Amino acid sequence: MKKGIVIIVVVVAAMAIWAVSGYNSLVTSEENVKSAWSQVENVYQRRLDLIPNLVATVKGYAEHEQETLESVVAARSKATQITVDPGQLTEENIAAYQEAQGEIGAALGRLIAISENYPDLKANRNFMELQAELAGTENRIATERRKYNETAKAYNTMVRRFPKNLLASMFGFGQKGYFEADESASSAPEVKF
Repeated sequence: MKKGIVIIVVVVAAMAIWAVSGYNSLVTSEENVKSAWSQVENVYQRRLDLIPNLVATVKGYAEHEQETLESVVAARSKATQITVDPGQLTEENIAAYQEAQGEIGAALGRLIAISENYPDLKANRNFMELQAELAGTENRIATERRKYNETAKAYNTMVRRFPKNLLASMFGFGQKGYFEADESASSAPEVKF
């Protein structure tokens, strides 16, 4: 009788230790995903912070390019209105966030293209520094998006694998979305000479 009770106590204790350990690893992994998402938002915010300086510099040289300048400001404004709660990192929410950020990228591309029409602007030190900062920020964005996807993959794998999937479903740990390539990335850019 005593052996049976001891065995039951040991099995229950082992299951409790496994459950606590599994739950804690799920929490840690989910926090890693939230942290990676926060870093993605940080680098996008850095880009948003550079835009007013870039627009002001271009504005001084290209007053009649008002439409392009306004589109950059409007895209920035729209992007600042879209936020994604780290607890709701679904494919749809990330796609909406990515779409708003893509609009900024397109508007900035048009703004940078303006510099080709203004040799003085191209030679302007402030403009060149801002353009370099923007290029560096775009590289940071790509890096942080990649890191986020890697972190989300590790978390999603943990949530789906047996036996932690049992704990994940019991405690409401769901999968996180990924950043995906834009639809325009599937076709090669047109090169004209």
